[in-house]
Amino acid sequence: MTALFLARHGETVWHAENRYCGSTDVGLTEAGIAQARRLGDWAAGAGLDAVYASDLSRARSTAQPAADAVGRPLRVDPRLRELDFGKAEGLTPAEMAEAFPDALAAFSSDPATHPLPRGEDPHAAAQRFVAALVDIDAEFPAGRVLVVAHSTAIRLALCTLLGLRLGRYRDLLPAVRNCAITEIRADRGHFALMQYNTPT
Repeated sequence: MTALFLARHGETVWHAENRYCGSTDVGLTEAGIAQARRLGDWAAGAGLDAVYASDLSRARSTAQPAADAVGRPLRVDPRLRELDFGKAEGLTPAEMAEAFPDALAAFSSDPATHPLPRGEDPHAAAQRFVAALVDIDAEFPAGRVLVVAHSTAIRLALCTLLGLRLGRYRDLLPAVRNCAITEIRADRGHFALMQYNTPT
């Protein structure tokens, strides 16, 4: 079986204000850089065979210390990027409530059926992320791989892999901590959750 360690990127400059980043390329804060270093320290003792990241800079910057720690090149896969939140990107929930209250209410009731205005279909986002994990499993059978990605994309993938209703990802999995570890075991396309949101 392949051990896949999923980690959310470090804290970003929009984190404190709870602004939705999505596909917008937002950099890490000093705290986020420190979190990335701690993830690198964890990686040094994790026996990793590979390190992957989404193509967004906050994920790449978070993953690079881990890749350096294990002496492996950082592999970048755009399928691991965050859900595109459309018109909500850069906004806080309060600003969304002002700009499109009805759409926000629909999103809050079922985010998979009602994505934010001009946002990416969550089902499609989950499928592209899971496809990336399946390919990683195939390339590193019985390996140990770190995948640095994003909060919503990770939660959507977990719901898909575990057979949970996608529209409940926000209440079943309410948070993914920055640089925390979620471990799943993959065996030829079958997945099992081993740990969730474990601090490094």
